[in-house]
Amino acid sequence: MSRIQTTFQRLQAEGRKALIPFIVAGDPDAELTVPLMHSLVAGGADIIELGVPFSDPMADGPVIQRASERALAKGMSLARVLDIVRAFRVEDAVTPVVLMGYANPIEAMGAAVFPDVAGKAGVDGVLVVDYPPEQCVEFTASVRAAGLDQIFLLAPNSSEQRFRDVARAGSGYLYYVSLKGVTGAAHLDLDEIARRIPRIRTVAGMPVGVGFGIRDAEIAKQVGSVADAVVIGSRIVEEIEASPRDRICANVETFVRGVRVKLDELAGA
Repeated sequence: MSRIQTTFQRLQAEGRKALIPFIVAGDPDAELTVPLMHSLVAGGADIIELGVPFSDPMADGPVIQRASERALAKGMSLARVLDIVRAFRVEDAVTPVVLMGYANPIEAMGAAVFPDVAGKAGVDGVLVVDYPPEQCVEFTASVRAAGLDQIFLLAPNSSEQRFRDVARAGSGYLYYVSLKGVTGAAHLDLDEIARRIPRIRTVAGMPVGVGFGIRDAEIAKQVGSVADAVVIGSRIVEEIEASPRDRICANVETFVRGVRVKLDELAGA
């Protein structure tokens, strides 16, 4: 059983929801990324989604695009992202880390070799935005062979057949994109999320996380009341962007802790 699956099993037994924050590796710089990851955990993160910066992040809104640009300008690469995970694992052997990004950096490294290298670095899962399950069969096989979970996205207009397709190919959890558009955009339709998530969970048979547009602790709690996990990205990246460098870790930890407190009000509900 993977670290991701173990985490969800523990949280379910405790009656709690998973908090999954997202940051971009190398933003604001490589030296601060590992301390930032530890701050996320200190604030109550259960799983970390670590963004692999890419020059054309088509699913990301302007906040995360700027973060990727900052990271790339300072020389961040997929190989350096894996070095960051290795450094994180020196002090944290428990918290699952999911790499989230795009196919191009993986294919540049070699899609056949990447899963094994990532697993040895301490990565637990991968979410490749532009790898739909029907187009990455060989990659998925390599991911499974390396003992990693592959997480897939579901859109608001995904069909039940799509639920089944991603459930067969994926593991760990499913990521439900809560709105049509890029990260950090628009207003969440909480009624629609409440209607869709139970059906996805029933059909897919695995935990469902919700992201793309969760801005504060209260909305996180509302989403957490129907989902198994809450994913927050753009709002945290905004905190990184707006904070003085010597306050970034503390400010991010404070924000994440506020979300954790609200989610824990759901415990046992």
